[in-house]
Amino acid sequence: MTIVVTAGPAWEPIDRMRRITNASTGALGTALCDAFTRAGHEVILFRSDMATAAPPAGAARIIRFGTNDELARAMESLSGTTAVQAVCHAAALCDFRVASARAADGADIAGPKIPSRAGRVLLELEPATKILPSLRAWFPASRIVGWKFELAGSRGDAIRAALRQLREDGVDACVLNGAAWGPGFALCRPRPASGAVGGAGAEPVHLTECPDAPALAAALLAFLAA
Repeated sequence: MTIVVTAGPAWEPIDRMRRITNASTGALGTALCDAFTRAGHEVILFRSDMATAAPPAGAARIIRFGTNDELARAMESLSGTTAVQAVCHAAALCDFRVASARAADGADIAGPKIPSRAGRVLLELEPATKILPSLRAWFPASRIVGWKFELAGSRGDAIRAALRQLREDGVDACVLNGAAWGPGFALCRPRPASGAVGGAGAEPVHLTECPDAPALAAALLAFLAA
């Protein structure tokens, strides 16, 4: 198979020197890339230019990106030239970007580098470009795996968040992790209603619990090859 993997943190500019980003390192996406390559698959890795994890050890085509929009353009361009059988969207993209920067008195601040002498700076944020909902249109014949990293709430809340992604974003599976889920990962897939998880009215989901990244890679390989 040809498998696309995204890895690392996206960023959005505050000015030409400062950025908004997140704590992702790109380690998980890189580990999946290595596991898929060892299994004999061709991997195209979209790797953030702010990823701090070591690059993949195995052979892979690496395409660098910075912002959400840069990744979106690169993935859409790839979809028009390359047959892809699977997409694992593990990158931690930005939820927000800067809409405006203002001084404490409300005056707009412009320029390539906001001066520190400006004092208190107020940033207005707006939603950043979301990529996951577009993947089905770009890769209509591919199996698409999304990610849900949930910090707040219970395990049931985390499962319901994964279910929303399965229902709303056109993905075939969702990897769930974060403090709300607990240690390790869960590979979430739809299944018949007789196996519903998450309480009355919840969408049915099949959970494969994976204690670590190698187990997750094995579960993903089995799912993608099925």
